[in-house]
Amino acid sequence: MTRHAAASPLETRSAAESLSAAEARRVALAAQGFSNVAKIAKRRPFDAALERLHVLQIDSVNVFSRSHYMPVFSRHGEYDRERLDRQLWQSGEFTEYWAHEAAFIPVQDRPLFGWRMADYRAKHDRDGRRERVASTINAVRDRLRANGPQLVRELEDGPREKRGPWWDWSETKQAVEVMFAAGEVVSAGREGFQRRYALAEQVIDEAHLGEIDRATAQRELVARAARSLGVATLADLADYHRLKAAEARVAVRALEEAGELLPVTVEGWLTRAGKPEAAWIHRDARVPGRLAPNALLTPFDPVVWFRPRAERMFDFHYRIEIYTPQEKREFGYYCLPLMVSGKLAGRIDLKADRQGGALLVQAAWREHGAPTHTPEVAATLLRQAAEWQGLGDIRVSGVGNLALPVLG
Repeated sequence: MTRHAAASPLETRSAAESLSAAEARRVALAAQGFSNVAKIAKRRPFDAALERLHVLQIDSVNVFSRSHYMPVFSRHGEYDRERLDRQLWQSGEFTEYWAHEAAFIPVQDRPLFGWRMADYRAKHDRDGRRERVASTINAVRDRLRANGPQLVRELEDGPREKRGPWWDWSETKQAVEVMFAAGEVVSAGREGFQRRYALAEQVIDEAHLGEIDRATAQRELVARAARSLGVATLADLADYHRLKAAEARVAVRALEEAGELLPVTVEGWLTRAGKPEAAWIHRDARVPGRLAPNALLTPFDPVVWFRPRAERMFDFHYRIEIYTPQEKREFGYYCLPLMVSGKLAGRIDLKADRQGGALLVQAAWREHGAPTHTPEVAATLLRQAAEWQGLGDIRVSGVGNLALPVLG
């Protein structure tokens, strides 16, 4: 889908050297997997993407494509979504947890989040949530032990139970979510995007059920974040796995002392006081001589999911407008960021009309300073997106300031 030049190693740079804004963008995009397409083509494309990202965020919105499918498409073009489903839900190699938001992670990395499970247990003990649904938790545990993985509706007796205060959840749903946060139950797949819950020991190998001490686990998570981001501030590193800033700072210090993170200054990365913002580059990061990928991104892609980083790195102010009343939306319901030549050059509001067999371009916008070939790149990406989704037609509303060529 995109072409990339070979990367050059960072090792010729000193730890104190600065990066230009363009170099920092190339470092970040290379770290995120926008490179080495020819090598990746010999493998399942999602293998490389999952390795680079470490976490694959899950979201229920399906107006165009479920979010966890998009990062692989953004990096490597069309692929078989059913194969990815089998890899994520049936291979035993991945599991779901609150790793960023709800996300897939390699199952062997589950112990890295044991401290978070303990935090949830303590929180739900303090706020009384566990006590309020204690009898239901016991009933769920017994049913899962006796009958194996089940959906919430299968765990409920008779008519749907009365709803509780959390997202209008039933008491059974509240119970399984408390258990999921604490690591007692896990997802054993989904049906209609609803989790099928199982006791952790029913589907997770015993080797992956343990815990790693908090400091060691958080240090490793920050190291994983640094590898996935390439170059990052403390806030970027903390956000990737949703660590508290103080705990991330301790991990960064340890990784810097070990030589895994190297201090670097980045052009234009400034504090509110106008001073250079502290940043680090991973010792294995690469600074490609040229890297100009084109892609449609999900709103939950790591390139844009931390909005302050997207603004700092790409000068791209992005807010998803799903929860904004229609009359107050500026760009559209579900706008996908548009990357052109390694720059965030626009946003396209897409909807898949599956019954009508059409990809609906409900609005298309270009950013100030977008490359001149942005319309042609957008058209190519939209054709690829339609083909990937099995949609034979593309219908353009004409809303927005990005004039697209004929897409029929």
